[in-house]
Formats: sequence, structure tokens, C-alpha cells
Amino acid sequence: MSWIVLVASGVLEAVWATALGKSEGFTRPVPTVVFAVTVVASTVGLAFAMRSIPTGTAYAVWVGIGAALTVGYAMATGAEAVSVAKVLLILGLVGCVVGLKVLH
Repeated sequence: MSWIVLVASGVLEAVWATALGKSEGFTRPVPTVVFAVTVVASTVGLAFAMRSIPTGTAYAVWVGIGAALTVGYAMATGAEAVSVAKVLLILGLVGCVVGLKVLH
């Protein structure tokens, strides 16, 4: 159960990071509310997962999922340029996250 919550929290991290960028310094109400709700939910989920997953592993997985999804979304929507190097680095990040799960 902790791993499912951790993965969901990592997805929410990508949502709040994207919403934070779209909030334009908290001047746009909808992205600001999305940010506020998802940052709390994501952090609560991380805290829950850390009850049974070591802190270092949980945090690295949470950040890795969030970072990979955030940059992947930005590239998919055209907000960030796509390059072979970026895609390979994201795949490497995902591979490291999977490796942490396998070793746990």
C-alpha cells in the first residue's frame, strides 16, 4: 500500500510543480488552488509512505517520479524543447527510481 501511495504522491508532485509554474507567482486563481491542494496531498502521501519505506528511498522515488513527469509533460505540451539527450536522461531517472523499488 505504501508504494502505491508513494507513486500517487509522486504524480501529484508533478501536478503541483506544473500548477506552480502556471500560477504566475500566485496571480492566477485556478492554478494557485490546484497547487495548494496538490502540494498538501502530495506531501501527506509522502509522509504516509515514509512510515514503512526508508526516508532516502521514499524521497528519491517521490522526487524522481515528479521530476520525470513534470519535464515529460512540459515536452509533450511544447512548453519545453524535446531532445534525444533529455529523453535519455529522463529514462535514466525512471530506471533509477525502478531500481530503488527493486532493491527495497
